[in-house]
Amino acid sequence: MWVARAQEQRLDRVDWADRPPGRRTPVNRTPLAVEREILALRDELRQDSVLGEYGAVAIHRVWQRDDLAPPSVRTIGRILVRHGRVDRRQRVRRPPPPPGWHLPPVASRSAELDLFDVLEDLKLARGPLVDVLTGVSLHGGLPAAWPLATASTSRILLCLVTHWQTVGLPTYAQFDNDTRFQGPHQHPDVFGRVVRLCLQLGVTPVFVPPREFGLQNAIEHFNGLYTAKVWRRFFFRSLGALRRHTRRYVEIRRARLASRIEQAPPRSLWPASWRFRPAVLPAGRVIFIRRTSARGQIALLGHRWPVDPLWCHRLVRAEVDLATQQISCFALRRRAPTEQPLLCTLEYRYPRRDLAR
Repeated sequence: MWVARAQEQRLDRVDWADRPPGRRTPVNRTPLAVEREILALRDELRQDSVLGEYGAVAIHRVWQRDDLAPPSVRTIGRILVRHGRVDRRQRVRRPPPPPGWHLPPVASRSAELDLFDVLEDLKLARGPLVDVLTGVSLHGGLPAAWPLATASTSRILLCLVTHWQTVGLPTYAQFDNDTRFQGPHQHPDVFGRVVRLCLQLGVTPVFVPPREFGLQNAIEHFNGLYTAKVWRRFFFRSLGALRRHTRRYVEIRRARLASRIEQAPPRSLWPASWRFRPAVLPAGRVIFIRRTSARGQIALLGHRWPVDPLWCHRLVRAEVDLATQQISCFALRRRAPTEQPLLCTLEYRYPRRDLAR
């Protein structure tokens, strides 16, 4: 065996490294002559094919036409790959943008962002449908959940006030376009009570489309976690039982994430002697993430606004500044998350009298 392995070479020139057991060439490997025929046929098709098709399917089709028993399409494809005779392009794997990339202070970890959402129509055992208002902070992962008989705007306001009184105020609060958060959509220039609450507390509300990939990842992840670890694991007969278990789950999860919560950007203290005035809209800033139309326009506050005819079907951060009565539109691209140039500045006059300057 060793003599055969040396193959009449000098012993100091023989590779004596261990080799895997078995034959050097597999029994079921396609003969070398067939592989050469496949490669030659591929070169011929690449040069002479009218349709410009010279892949595995085209080679298999031509081989069948010649009344020969061809290898399978997958075998032909593996032969082409093994010899490096494919023109496919490798998919470019770009790094994802940082969390909160659509808000530069959040992306740089100099500001905290709280995200909120509603899980609707959860059916209790032999009971009514209930809703769960969920919340989570982006950097700290601070969880919150409130099972409610109905997630009305009044109950959502109470939950937000209770939550922020306990943990402090973030710089931004992000919601989807639900009317309970943003306000009614049937009339233009409407800012709901949640927006007014945020502005009166110095929190900037942010509204994002629910179908835009990545902007709601944090809250969607927590929604899935709450559904899997709480709602689907246990049998709840009443809303009170669900609330008790939810409170315990949130407390234990906060304890587990204590170090991460401590390392998050700082929160503001709750203002002393504060009172909510639902009829007052402070002259603050409201942010909307929108995607432009084919004409480079965005739908915002019941109006169509021209942004840029060259920025079509792209993301835009529209900052409505009620103090300066302007809308500033910034370009957003996941491929270049740090480059957010100003596209345009639009004049906007809030037509109501409840604006407090």
